[in-house]
Amino acid sequence: MKELTDEKIAKYLDTTQRAFDKLAVSPPSPSHFRDIADDFLEMARSYYADAKHFASQGDYVNAFACVNYAHGWLDAGARLGLWDVGGDDVLFTLSK
Repeated sequence: MKELTDEKIAKYLDTTQRAFDKLAVSPPSPSHFRDIADDFLEMARSYYADAKHFASQGDYVNAFACVNYAHGWLDAGARLGLWDVGGDDVLFTLSK
């Protein structure tokens, strides 16, 4: 079994940070879809913050779980069209 290391967790955190940096919320305010986009983004940010906290404590299992949840929310938002990701299919899962 492969271990979760400082380097691997740092890589996952970096990938998710780059995804945050890339996206732009698409729906205008005020709209129902903007509320959904904001909610998805808040969930992703919360899980990302938790991942960084767990990583700083050396709890790589929970850090890994949280960073994957964070990125999952970002992927879901990209697939739903809640943000513009410039067609980036490396940082985001866009295909059907």
